[in-house]
Amino acid sequence: MPTIAVAVTDGMPFFELAIPCHIFGTDRPDTPDGWYDLRVCAIGTDGADPHARSWFRAHTPYGAAELVAADTVLVPASADVHGDPPPELLDALRSAHRRGARLVSLCSGAFTLAATGLLDGRTAATHWMYAALLAERYPAVSVDPTVLYIDHGDVLTGAGATAAIDVCLHLVREDFGTEAANTLARQLVAPAHRPGGQAQFIQAPLPPRTDDSLAPLLHWARESLDRPLTVADLARRAHTSPRTLVRRFHAATGTTPMRWLQAQRIARARELLEGSDLPVDRVAEVCGLGTAANLRRHFTRAVGVPPIDYRRSYRAARAS
Repeated sequence: MPTIAVAVTDGMPFFELAIPCHIFGTDRPDTPDGWYDLRVCAIGTDGADPHARSWFRAHTPYGAAELVAADTVLVPASADVHGDPPPELLDALRSAHRRGARLVSLCSGAFTLAATGLLDGRTAATHWMYAALLAERYPAVSVDPTVLYIDHGDVLTGAGATAAIDVCLHLVREDFGTEAANTLARQLVAPAHRPGGQAQFIQAPLPPRTDDSLAPLLHWARESLDRPLTVADLARRAHTSPRTLVRRFHAATGTTPMRWLQAQRIARARELLEGSDLPVDRVAEVCGLGTAANLRRHFTRAVGVPPIDYRRSYRAARAS
């Protein structure tokens, strides 16, 4: 059972704290065996106001020692992006990293990770509103304001607010597989993997409210991935013109129809490689990628390893 420690500091926003507590600390009927052992660790909370202190004492029985010993350490949003994190938290994070823990920041928690020096020479994500400030305060860190999260293996950084859900689902996908992440996403009424990045949210006005929805079309497309779908096919299904569909699609998903389809095909391929013994050429057919060679090319580009190597490493990790 992997342990996840969530670092709680004085004055931190509760929204980014609530998301990992709900995702990793809630017992659900479909929770896989060996689910996470969540430990909320209060560090540097002595200066909190009386109400906050009582909450910390009631709900955070753990401290720095448990954080250092955890398999994964989450650092939610920082209370003050202009101030310095508690020194005891920075020491605990460095110690946890030295012993092999995976460190993850949510939103402005990237400022805390940057203060440890563990982001030096790496690319990092944070809320797009804080990207310029993070780059200014920590020039050794390359800040990318366009992505939802960045995974370096030992250190992950996520973008703002609801991108914390994307990061947590990514952790579940890495630890328990695509099926577990998809099941959890359905329970959260959230996309299992959002295409695009937070660039789609930067200084973008909210679209006018409408009863029109692409949800039925997206559901149909996911169920029809084995077909050679085109923008014209999707437009006919949605009873609209291709040009209008592209515009509506981008407003709803932040990407183009064909890029969205490609992401769905890769996601389906991951599910089949993890949960079935279908040969690679049959996986390619079911996903709509045609041939094994075509699947290999697109899968390797998207995931970083060929399909056969992905299946082998996934099963080895699950067996261990």
